[in-house]
Amino acid sequence: MAHARRHRYAVGYFESWSIDSLYGVIDAAEAQRSPVIIGFNGEFLSHAGRVTAENVSIYGALGKAAATSAGVPCGFIFNECAQDEWTRAAVTAGFNLVMPADAAASLSEYTGRVAEIAAFAHGRSVAVEAELGKLPSGAPGEGDHASSVTDASLATTFVGETDIDLLAVSVGNVHIALRETQGLDLQRLAAIRRVVDVPIVLHGGSGIAGESLRRAIDLGVTKVNYGTFLKRRYLESLRAALSVDEPNPHVLLGLGGPGDLMVVGRNAVREAVLERMPLLGSAGRA
Repeated sequence: MAHARRHRYAVGYFESWSIDSLYGVIDAAEAQRSPVIIGFNGEFLSHAGRVTAENVSIYGALGKAAATSAGVPCGFIFNECAQDEWTRAAVTAGFNLVMPADAAASLSEYTGRVAEIAAFAHGRSVAVEAELGKLPSGAPGEGDHASSVTDASLATTFVGETDIDLLAVSVGNVHIALRETQGLDLQRLAAIRRVVDVPIVLHGGSGIAGESLRRAIDLGVTKVNYGTFLKRRYLESLRAALSVDEPNPHVLLGLGGPGDLMVVGRNAVREAVLERMPLLGSAGRA
């Protein structure tokens, strides 16, 4: 983050959900000689509706091994989780960045919880990201009824009381953007940057228009999150691969040829990440 701030570029967090998607992100970062952040979504892993329970230590070991073996600087985040016990477990499981996030909590409650997690994480050399403001959602049926923009006047107090390392903001960006891209409130972003010294993060990178993103990075945005865009490209590639009539299951899973679904998914993620890195200005920075 310090290097990105000095050299006026942003590091992309490209979210994974499987080993092939994780490989795809690192493939792209190595090809571009770009610093990168890998990770998994804490809200998804801890979701009450999951049919089978997940084990955060397995995800932590997998991601840590991937990050330490990567040929470029590679951070590793446990992203957006409202379950504090999961976030604490991630701190000790191998992640070097965690993000507690709870849209249902009041600001005072959230501030206190983030401060406690930050103290716990910092004692173990793990960084903490938190959000001020709430992003609207582009998912069908969710809308923006619970969204709120980041108040610059509150930002200094929030960062000071929580001792966080990165601040995620709401300035027109949208979670789970499925259709068109949109611009950002750059005036609000500039106001936040003037009063906050920690790196600024934009979630919802999939839906941010390119020119607006470049201007945001010029204003000091240091980390940009991508997830929806990657999953859409991944699923498109798998649907196409499965349309082929192949009777041998090993060709589709395990042999590693061009028709292997794990290879297809990995390459789809790689290409999607390669498309986004030029916008961040991170290529060649490793």
